[in-house]
Amino acid sequence: MRIARRFLIGGRVQGVGFRFFAREAAQVENLSGWVRNLPDGRVEVLADGDRESVDRFERRLRRGPAGARVEHVEAMDDLPSSTTGDFIVRSSHE
Repeated sequence: MRIARRFLIGGRVQGVGFRFFAREAAQVENLSGWVRNLPDGRVEVLADGDRESVDRFERRLRRGPAGARVEHVEAMDDLPSSTTGDFIVRSSHE
């Protein structure tokens, strides 16, 4: 079953390669979506794919890359896209 989940991740998550870590993790899981830095220091992620893959992806986000300190993860269900695509790193203003 295809699902989508949005994540807001707080802690020391900017300037540590978190967006590229998320993109690599999403590619391993064959997920669509995007990741971006927010002006308030958090990282926002939208992942779209099968439930098991999104769950595994979430577990990786909760650990983060070396150098990150994930302190808080808010996960919200979202509407899955009708198409599959790439997982992209967005600039903070997109």
